[in-house]
Amino acid sequence: MRTFSFGERTITVDCDVLQADGGTRTAAVTGGAVALADACTWIKENAGIKNPLGNLVAAVSVGMVNGEACLDLAYAEDKTAEVDANIVMIEPDRFVEVQGTSEGVPFDRPSLNRMLDLAQDGIRQLFAMQREVLGK
Repeated sequence: MRTFSFGERTITVDCDVLQADGGTRTAAVTGGAVALADACTWIKENAGIKNPLGNLVAAVSVGMVNGEACLDLAYAEDKTAEVDANIVMIEPDRFVEVQGTSEGVPFDRPSLNRMLDLAQDGIRQLFAMQREVLGK
């Protein structure tokens, strides 16, 4: 169990995605993680309290469109996808959520593996961008 040095506090991260072509939930998770990391750095620097944040979190949408694994489905792809999934990971390589749904015909294990591999590659890129934005 992890104990936090700043006592009983609540940090609320409210995400409004102002412009998107699908993937609003995953954008909110990924952007919200940056906002939380930035807030925790501010707390550390201004209150002299140890940064309570562990690892970064990021999310992507993946799916099967016309038999091909696709990353970050746009609305047009999402509405015709055979499979639609959201994948959330914690840095460096642990899954937090794997949520996928067949939109018609059930999918097989090789398709799931292709989507998970594609999602993990995409999320690694998001982790790098998050660290860059945060100056880490």
